[in-house]
Amino acid sequence: MTQASISALTSASQAREGNDPIFRLNGEARARAAAGESILDATMGALMDDAGRIAVMPSVSEALARVPAGKAAGYSPISGSPPFLEAVRKDLLGNSDLLQTSVAVTTPGGSGAIYQAIKNFVEPRHHALTTDYCWGPYPVIAQHLERDVSTFPMFSPDLSFDLEAMKQGMHQHINSQGRLLLILNFPCHNPTGYSLDSSEWLSIAEAVRSAGEKAPVAVLLDLAYHRFGGESADLWIDALPTMLETTTVLLAWTASKSFCQYGARIGSLVALHRDHEERNKLANALGFTCRATWSNSNHLGQLAVTDLLVDPELSNRADADRAELVELLRTRVEAFNSAASAAGLHVPRYDGGFFVAVFTPDGEKTAAVMRDVGVYVVPLKGAVRVALCATPETEIPRLVEALRAGIDQAEAEHGRSA
Repeated sequence: MTQASISALTSASQAREGNDPIFRLNGEARARAAAGESILDATMGALMDDAGRIAVMPSVSEALARVPAGKAAGYSPISGSPPFLEAVRKDLLGNSDLLQTSVAVTTPGGSGAIYQAIKNFVEPRHHALTTDYCWGPYPVIAQHLERDVSTFPMFSPDLSFDLEAMKQGMHQHINSQGRLLLILNFPCHNPTGYSLDSSEWLSIAEAVRSAGEKAPVAVLLDLAYHRFGGESADLWIDALPTMLETTTVLLAWTASKSFCQYGARIGSLVALHRDHEERNKLANALGFTCRATWSNSNHLGQLAVTDLLVDPELSNRADADRAELVELLRTRVEAFNSAASAAGLHVPRYDGGFFVAVFTPDGEKTAAVMRDVGVYVVPLKGAVRVALCATPETEIPRLVEALRAGIDQAEAEHGRSA
């Protein structure tokens, strides 16, 4: 063995992949487009306008520009700027009684909120629980923390939420681990676009309340896309009082989506519990994790987002800017739903959000066939994820045509191998 072949990396770190599969596909699509090919890239979770430019809210740009340089350059408090945290809590909970049951910390985007939740609510070598269709970095973050993620089937045969599968998964976790962290990414689920209706939320809340009578339970609601949802976007808050009877509820909030500021890396984890002493423990634990990982979060972003949330004039303008983008996305959703139905594509209920899943017997094969004609989507097990947030409305016929061709090829090969 030569000196060059000896690695000081730990054994676990030596086999790591250095890039995310979605970013890798995005990079390939961009390289082909730069070489002159006609490429439709429906991979990334960033909202683009119909000219293919990243959508920017003018109010946000102004808020960032008017923060005094000297103030932005200083450290923020470890757990985050108190005015920012208060503004985020009110953005989620309003002035309801729930506000008084909450504490919060600043995180680097929604990913930091997920990290906080898994680190502090899942024991080492234990598993969190979420739906089988889920955001890919959930297990990546968990495995980095020497934890993992188990899943339960998300859909019943009629493509409604499979409540019984969730209950069974919760029961198994509590029996085997003695505790549970349940992660639910609704409304506007990534990657399927599914949003729970009122009855589904209330049924889930009762199941969570019942589980909390048996063991320590925390529920993380990943609300990354809730500002871009349809009529069901705000139903989640009605489920909180029932959950809080027995459990800790965690809310992941991010400016990446709410204010189209993916690069600013500003997010928050809000924790709710009815007991004052437990809230103090929650605040201390989350603050400790901040210091032990990223330490202080982006101060400029916190200052700007605080203004966007609390300054009446600026907040109204931000709401108006976002409403234009919500409308842009809504027209794409309607156009896609219509074209997908006409093409016989199999999709879940979808009324808003950045993504939709299209079911196929082989996601990898379908995505590969689509790449051959210059259309990029993200392969999943049994589906492909389509980022309508990055797809101009005029390109939806091309997208659906490629989806149909890719699924037909996958079905043909699946039939031959059956």
